Amino acid sequence: MIAPIYITGTGVVSAIGIGKAATLEALLNNRSGVGPLKYLKTEHKEFPVGEVKLTDAEMRERLGIAPDAVTTRTALMGMLALGEALDEARLTPDMLPKVGFISGTTVGGMDMSEQFYLDYLSGDAHKEYIAVYDCGSCSEMTAGHFGKFAFATTLATACSSAANAVIQGANMIRCGKADIVVVGGSECITKFHLNGFNSLMILDTNPCRPFDATRSGLNLGEGAAYLVLESAESAKRRGVKPQALLSGYGNACDAFHQTASSPDGEGAYRAMKEALALAGLQPTYIDYINAHGTGTPNNDVSESQAMMRLFEKVPPVSSTKPFTGHTTSASGSIEAVFCILALQQGFLPVNLNWSQPMDNGIVPVAKPEKKTLQHVLCNAFGFGGNDSSLLLSSAKVPEPVEGPTDRMTVLRQAQQSGSIFVLSAKQISMQQPLSEEWMENPIMYDVPFSRSIDPSFKEYVSPIEARRMGRILKRALATSKEALKTAGCDTVDAIMTGTGFGCIENTEFFLDALSNEGEQLLKPTYFMQSTHNTISSLVAIQTKNYNYNATYAHKGISFESALHDAWMQFCLGKIHSALVGCHDEMTETFHSIMKKGGVMGKDDERCGEVAVSVVLTSHCEERSNPETKPLCRLTGLKMLHQPTMNDLMDAVTTMLQSAERSLADVDFILTGISGNHQSDEAYLAETKTLFGDKPLLKYKHLFGENFTASGLGFYVAAQCLNAGRVPSHLFVNANEAIDQQPACILLFNRSDGKDYTLTLLES
Repeated sequence: MIAPIYITGTGVVSAIGIGKAATLEALLNNRSGVGPLKYLKTEHKEFPVGEVKLTDAEMRERLGIAPDAVTTRTALMGMLALGEALDEARLTPDMLPKVGFISGTTVGGMDMSEQFYLDYLSGDAHKEYIAVYDCGSCSEMTAGHFGKFAFATTLATACSSAANAVIQGANMIRCGKADIVVVGGSECITKFHLNGFNSLMILDTNPCRPFDATRSGLNLGEGAAYLVLESAESAKRRGVKPQALLSGYGNACDAFHQTASSPDGEGAYRAMKEALALAGLQPTYIDYINAHGTGTPNNDVSESQAMMRLFEKVPPVSSTKPFTGHTTSASGSIEAVFCILALQQGFLPVNLNWSQPMDNGIVPVAKPEKKTLQHVLCNAFGFGGNDSSLLLSSAKVPEPVEGPTDRMTVLRQAQQSGSIFVLSAKQISMQQPLSEEWMENPIMYDVPFSRSIDPSFKEYVSPIEARRMGRILKRALATSKEALKTAGCDTVDAIMTGTGFGCIENTEFFLDALSNEGEQLLKPTYFMQSTHNTISSLVAIQTKNYNYNATYAHKGISFESALHDAWMQFCLGKIHSALVGCHDEMTETFHSIMKKGGVMGKDDERCGEVAVSVVLTSHCEERSNPETKPLCRLTGLKMLHQPTMNDLMDAVTTMLQSAERSLADVDFILTGISGNHQSDEAYLAETKTLFGDKPLLKYKHLFGENFTASGLGFYVAAQCLNAGRVPSHLFVNANEAIDQQPACILLFNRSDGKDYTLTLLES
């Protein structure tokens, strides 16, 4: 059992209303927001959807944003929901520098990219929207409207994204990384994913009917919701009353299929079971389950089986997606707010449109019912079998006496956790793949962009599978399997992945066909492999890993976000091993678009692709075989959003102190110097202030720039520590090359001058 985390503010926007008051009125009166398409310009008028009943212009006006401001619909909806949550929690702009922000989205700025894609290719029109395509940019726009947060990152695990943001925020509070974290997600409907779901033939032309014998698919929706998570100590100190408690949570991987759920609901079963275990509750304590309940034949059978496996008597269940449509990445937080309203008001949300029981399935709540609720489960399941469950409790439930797993004990355990060992690290890039030949004989490039040098993939994936698999997926499998093999691991306790753009080649194929050929006869394979967490879930499926699985997509700190997740779970004792990866690809077309938008490729900056997989462990026995000894130790990690120089100086000091080190112990500073003159000058100035005359290293001239290039930096530093030397071609100034055995390397990464990370590796 853990001490519950307080929820002190919530905000929501969906098809049934703007704000909680309108939302509650619709839920109590069984008023659906699903109807004919009105705002999205698409050929497919046959599909009912749950659109937010405002144009982008109307949302800008409500928010006080200039009509010509560069924004996305995802960000605008996020701002509306976030504003309500901050107001309820009484969080003012001057308080935000001590508050974390974690958002979930997968679509990101696709609503603009699909409109202007052909313009991007043909000229300079609308190129200002290129920089807001990625998921992290949408999160930063949402948060930035209200001020400067201490920490910001983005989860992209398809339809479980927002639920996983809640889990990440809760872990931050339990680790003592923050007292308050705002979590949730936002997602708009786009032609891209409307047509993608249609290509999978899982959209219904009638209002969806979850758990009904006649169900035939889902209705898409859009919206946003955010929850303010707060430690009990902070809430009491500020004098804010909780709306509800986050008592438990679980995340598991179904490890079955890229889009379908397993017949027995293994991932869903594990996620719900973990949430109950963390809360210290038996299944009989659950009063209601807000099911994922999409209305597809596959999901509803799978989820029914999972619930019947876990509960001897299944409690009242309903899906609220007939109210809103399936809001995909935002569904976990939107439906969590619905659950909180049900806890507060004492009612069971109705499963609209249900009339006929399905074979061997649950019978949902079909009529309005008042009921006192104390504990409810809220499920959110994503493509690739990324299954998450949140356990929410009434604020009237007495807080348990803090025992051996209370917050202070967790903090002490975190401080005493010692080292995290890097057992192995493998790369595929512009250098020779799956080798360290770059240390002796690097390949030097004088071209602005180059794709990776790929190995033969026959050892890692069958020819039949390979024919339908994008290159980024094959690279992820190869590096992951090699890293696990070298580490002597059959499996790990968790898989975390960072990716800035995900499977961009398949996204490009689908978007190109959509833009040039229209909205008919689109290939489902390209859509199936376009989601960011396809990479992480495929690794889980191929390695039969049913454990924790998460994907982060926040620009140049995507890798560190995944690493940070692993770090916290090690500190909490939830895991003892992890596979952390970073994977990004780049095509000729995508490179030209990114360069045109000023995102990367400026000046002498070379761009490339990246696939890095790292195996970490907190348990490391002495190994007699020197080939399997750890490469190094991870002893420090800090992430900062829009810090001042004083913030950075404090972060360096506190990180080194927590590792029982000083700046004098650091041998080298590994930077992200890339050939972008403006960025490089900032690196030189900032490292001079922070680290004085410490020798500087670089690596992007060998491996190229990309949103997750920092993962290659981690790999490079680990290999240098393992080899006991730093090759001369890594020094920023060749005449400053030092023949010194490295014992401690500090990685300093800056992304757009907004996000900074500090990572400490030691021999």
